[in-house]
Amino acid sequence: MNGAAMLPLGWQLARCGFDVVRFSYASVGDGLDHNADRLANLCREQGTEPLHLVGHSLGGLLILAALEKNTDLKARRVVLIGSPYAGITAAVSLARSDFGKKILGRTVSDWMRLPRPSIPDGVELGVIAGDSPVGLGRLVARLPRPNDGVARVDETCVPGAKESIVLHINHTGMLVSPAVARAACAFLHNGTFRHA
Repeated sequence: MNGAAMLPLGWQLARCGFDVVRFSYASVGDGLDHNADRLANLCREQGTEPLHLVGHSLGGLLILAALEKNTDLKARRVVLIGSPYAGITAAVSLARSDFGKKILGRTVSDWMRLPRPSIPDGVELGVIAGDSPVGLGRLVARLPRPNDGVARVDETCVPGAKESIVLHINHTGMLVSPAVARAACAFLHNGTFRHA
């Protein structure tokens, strides 16, 4: 996943007063542990406290894996956007073929087979889901509503999350949505979506 996909959201977060660093990772060729370690190293290089993290889709899952594995990271607030923590119906369906497995790659495959990480102590987690069912996931699986076209809303639920909201947006649209950016900014500043 190229960090350039986060440019619009990163720009909007910067306008909210945050110093933004984007992360690129190879989800097809590299495994979850490798990418989690790379993300942790990038966080350490910043030397910033408090550290806030925002991830879209698989990027959000990668954040949780990095925080669980690297307990020295002092994250304060984390926002997951369309991240299918509890399951990935579309990916399970796609993985039924060899071609689908290749498309999904190692990071998703690792996530699907490993135990789910918990939220580290002291981290406030906010979850943003979408309910506009337009996306590629619907081409490979029957996704019960509500869903964002890739992830079902119930798949984004994370036990222990401080807050969760559902916006009328699809999975890809989350990356450019002003409403998603406002919600993320509100949570990072105040620990709640209510000020968005």
